Amino acid sequence: MTTIVSNSSQQKEAFVERLLKSVSGTFDIFTIYIGDRLGFYQALANSFGLTSVELATRTDTQERYVREWLEQQTVAGILEVQNEDESPLVRRYRLPDGHIEVLTDRDSLDYLTPLAYMLVGATRPLDLLLDAYRNGGGVPYSEYGKTFRDGQAGINRSMFLKQLGSEWMPSIPDVHARLQTDPPARIADIGCGAGWSSIAFAQTYPKVQVDGYDLDTPSVELARTNVQQAGLSDRVQVYQRDASDSSLAGHYDLVTAFECIHDIGNPVAALQTMRHLAGENGAVLIVDERVGDRFTAQGNDVEWMMYGWSVLHCLPVGMADGGQCHCGGTGTVMRTATLWNYAKAAGFQNIEILEIDNFFFRFYRLYA
Repeated sequence: MTTIVSNSSQQKEAFVERLLKSVSGTFDIFTIYIGDRLGFYQALANSFGLTSVELATRTDTQERYVREWLEQQTVAGILEVQNEDESPLVRRYRLPDGHIEVLTDRDSLDYLTPLAYMLVGATRPLDLLLDAYRNGGGVPYSEYGKTFRDGQAGINRSMFLKQLGSEWMPSIPDVHARLQTDPPARIADIGCGAGWSSIAFAQTYPKVQVDGYDLDTPSVELARTNVQQAGLSDRVQVYQRDASDSSLAGHYDLVTAFECIHDIGNPVAALQTMRHLAGENGAVLIVDERVGDRFTAQGNDVEWMMYGWSVLHCLPVGMADGGQCHCGGTGTVMRTATLWNYAKAAGFQNIEILEIDNFFFRFYRLYA
């Protein structure tokens, strides 16, 4: 009995410590969001150190709030203070060299600030989420708002622009070759979001024509803007369409779905659409989360994070229109067996896990 009490006490103490650290870490995420929205990090990155007065002046914000933010960031280890013994208005703060890229360089693969936007956005419809837990149904993607949408677009942007053409597609030799030859290949990019995957295809392969499809109105508008700014409007078109709609027609050499099948309320119907669009000779590529083959209590860090996104966002989004099928909602943690079951129901005959190394994504090729 003594041993049980002792173990229980140690377990409690460890759990209390963990939760307290989690609270502090959550505050870090929200203050990172504040720092990016108000331009604090960019101003600090472009200086050799600023006082609270100087940072407030450069960003047109209130000094007292800025001072509190600077002190929090310093205690959190995100910023450094050069003269902590000076009076509060004289202290100078700087962004360490090793943190600049992570917080300010949107072209870097290590740029993580968009995750703060996603987490802040994921909390927006909490009351609706609680209602869904009690009464069923889901939470539409639109309820998560611009903050979540911007975060999701931002976190994937550099991967698409830097890795899709240089690493991912060359790992599929026959598809890579087809995208470079005549007649110009056609690509259907299902769930294109802000359009960065479609843009990456067009930038990598100068001959291809890309049609991006997404159901979310603001995402489609943002994608069209991004395409125009990239100078690719002649080869990339973005349409507001439901991937589950069987009337979606066309013939494509490559049909892709990047990190979206697990969000779709009727994934089988979406995969059926993809199969029809690819026809007999087209390729179908699914990219989704790199989670374990089965549930275990000792899931890795990726799975731990993905379950968090699933609880707050992906499962309720899928459940918002999940009455169309019997999948019961997929959620972020879509295991290979789950995708294969959907693919078989959609008429595919085989699934191949491609040997593409990526920390977060797993790459699947489906064969009809």
